[in-house]
Parts: sequence; C-alpha cells; structure tokens
Amino acid sequence: MKRTQAQIYDELLVLQAQGGDESAFAQLVSRHQRRLLGHAYQLTGRDEAAKDVVQDTWLAVIRGLSRLDDPARFAAFAHRILVRRCADWTRRTQRQRNLTGALEREGTASATTGSDDLAFPLRAQLDRLPSDRRTILALHYLQDIPLSDIAELLRIPLGTVKSRLHHARQQLKRALEKE
Repeated sequence: MKRTQAQIYDELLVLQAQGGDESAFAQLVSRHQRRLLGHAYQLTGRDEAAKDVVQDTWLAVIRGLSRLDDPARFAAFAHRILVRRCADWTRRTQRQRNLTGALEREGTASATTGSDDLAFPLRAQLDRLPSDRRTILALHYLQDIPLSDIAELLRIPLGTVKSRLHHARQQLKRALEKE
C-alpha cells in the first residue's frame, strides 16, 4: 500500500511524540482532532458528549502512545480508543437513564416522533441502528476508513465488518423506505 505524504508526516510526528516532543503531539492533535470529533459525534449524537469523549481519548492516547509499535497505525490506534470511550459514555448514559427512570425507549420514541424525525429522517434512522452497525457505517462512510482498517480497529474479522456493513445498509434502506 502506497503511503501519502500526510501519513508519512504523521508517522514522523508519532515517533517524535514518543520521544517526548510535546509540539509533535500537539500537531498530531491538530491534525486528527476534527476527524475524531466527527466520529465521536456520530457515535454519541451530542456535541458536548463528543467533545468530552475526544478529550478523554487524547488523555488515553498520551498514556498509551509509548506502547504503539507501528507509527503507521496511529489513526487506527486513536480511533480504537475513541470507540471504547464512546461505548463507555453510552453505558454510563444508559445507566443514568435507567437509574432515574427518565427514559423509556418506546414511550420516548413515540413521543418524539414528529418534527425532528421528519426534518432529519436519515439521522433518526441511524440513531436506531445497533451501535455495532452504526459504528461501522460512520467509520466507513463518514471517516473514509477502509474496511481492512475497520476490522483491525474493532478487532474483528474483515468478513464480519463486511457483513455488518451490508446488514446496516439494508436495515437503513428498509427503514427509510417505510418513511
């Protein structure tokens, strides 16, 4: 696989950051912040949550950067951490909702059906997809990450990624056709 200049530059920055160069790490943050923030928003659906998750992700990247053996895998490394942090956020949020009893999925879904769903039918249907399928759709179509990298990022076989992507597209298509 041919590497781009941007990928080679990222590798250099990773090596420098692993050596303790704070400005190199700051450049990595600058270069990857927007993509991570976009991906976090796709997974959480909330601006503030996405910002918090990305901040937690960068802290984890700082702690784990020395263990990254292949600088070319930095983007996958950061995205893998982000996916885990989003899953943690989702679990915490769900736990809080369950404890307060404020959210009953079916009651809320039927009460909120209306202007939001009509204005944003695609986003509404994406939110209804299982998180594993939504994650793969977001990584592949919104973050332009190749399927092989998604497989490595999520630590699942490539065939599973392809299958989940296919099923997610089919489920999304059926749901949008119903609307």
